[in-house]
Amino acid sequence: MNFIKKLFQKNENDMQIKDYRNLEDAKQVSSSADKNLEYIQQKLHHPSDLKERKLKNGKALLVYLETLSDQDKVNEKVVLPLSKVDDYELKNMESTGKQHSDLHKGIKELLKGHALLFIEGHTELYTFNATVSHNRSVDEPENEKIVRGSHEGFVENISVNINLVRKRIESTDLTVRYYKLGERSNTNVSILFMQSLVDPEVLEKVHERLQWISSDHIMSPGYVEEFIEDAPYSPFPQMLNTERPDRAVGDLMEGRVAVMVEGSPTVLTLPVTLMVFYQTPDDYNERWIVGSYLRTIRLMSFLIAVTLPAFYTAVIAFHFEVIPDALVLPIKASIKDIAYPPIIEALVMVITIELIREAGVRLPTPIGQTIGIVGGLVIGDAVVRAGLISNVMIVIIAVTAIASFVVPSTEMSATLRILIYPMILSATLLGFIGIVFALMILLIHLCKLESFGTPYFSPFAPLKWKGLKDTFIRVPLWKMNKRPADTQVEELKRQKDSRGWKKP
Repeated sequence: MNFIKKLFQKNENDMQIKDYRNLEDAKQVSSSADKNLEYIQQKLHHPSDLKERKLKNGKALLVYLETLSDQDKVNEKVVLPLSKVDDYELKNMESTGKQHSDLHKGIKELLKGHALLFIEGHTELYTFNATVSHNRSVDEPENEKIVRGSHEGFVENISVNINLVRKRIESTDLTVRYYKLGERSNTNVSILFMQSLVDPEVLEKVHERLQWISSDHIMSPGYVEEFIEDAPYSPFPQMLNTERPDRAVGDLMEGRVAVMVEGSPTVLTLPVTLMVFYQTPDDYNERWIVGSYLRTIRLMSFLIAVTLPAFYTAVIAFHFEVIPDALVLPIKASIKDIAYPPIIEALVMVITIELIREAGVRLPTPIGQTIGIVGGLVIGDAVVRAGLISNVMIVIIAVTAIASFVVPSTEMSATLRILIYPMILSATLLGFIGIVFALMILLIHLCKLESFGTPYFSPFAPLKWKGLKDTFIRVPLWKMNKRPADTQVEELKRQKDSRGWKKP
């Protein structure tokens, strides 16, 4: 027991994490440009991409990183204006560059792609924004296909992503806050919210949890998600990942918070409920009858993906009497020569489907599609002919795989595929009773789960009748006069009666 206690005991020395952002005090800019250059080279460990240029007969020194700065911008903003002045008074520089007296701040600007200008005899430096941009076009997201609506998608540039949101919400109520996360990476992170709609408690929780992040580097929203989610051991995602600006805007208008990370096209929205993962902007772009029908299909896929293999396993192992008389002989003929029990059949096929799917994702697109189609056909036909798997099990697993892919969210789709395994095990041990127990445990977990204080299973637990307007069915937009209450939105009223006009 002592060994186990020592193993899990936190070492205070190991838990101390240095904050590299505030490690050094301010450093006064020297009046000697060469000394400033020497200090920068020392702090950056003499990088090969650090370039310096002497201007005005050596009276001015220009420093920049050629891998982060655009040479044309450097010439346009610094070299050309300097060639037109005869003196080096501060007023000549203040019109084009920002003035700093702290050399450490200048180094931070240098790492952003800015150019630094030192003037001999002056104890200030000037920074010029010369950042090079390599932005891809705002194309349709690959992970979220669009039927009707905007085909724009978020990109890796956080400024472009904020621009896509601001173009859709021309309101002074939209608020943007910036954060620097990662002691070494200094990654730009921003949160967006509607000031008059967002719940102050949710906003405070987001701010507090972001401030607590002390990792060396933050590379993507997935890093942030794991650090700030309520229940990290739950299989269910507690934040929605999206690459669609229209979806992020819709969530903002319902009082949610959007989290963006530099270098990733994925945006996190929070808080969320289970039903949010089964909604898409296409539901609201279609007529309400079509949208409701498609949403009902998606919700049915949840039960199919989670319970169908377990149901078949329980029927074959315990409850053969529930099979219709017309199917008894075909199913019996299908499984009589199979050497393995149903649980082995199910697990083998589920894992095989996952292997084919993962191979299709990792391989180049043309090869991946070929592997997925050919692999599925060849393996399915071969295992049946070899007598390893029954043909009924092939059908069951195929329908289950399709049902798991119907979910609009890739994170929820992965969750459903994970839940298949405990459900199959429960059905193998206790049959239908095992499935009921497993579903009860799953339901209890969903009722207890929260996302930033919002009940995850809302509006069913706690039950809110008005919230059911946008769950199993999507009522007409002119009937949805109030926003969902699950986000604790400050202003529930969304619109007035929009069909007050009378049909002639």
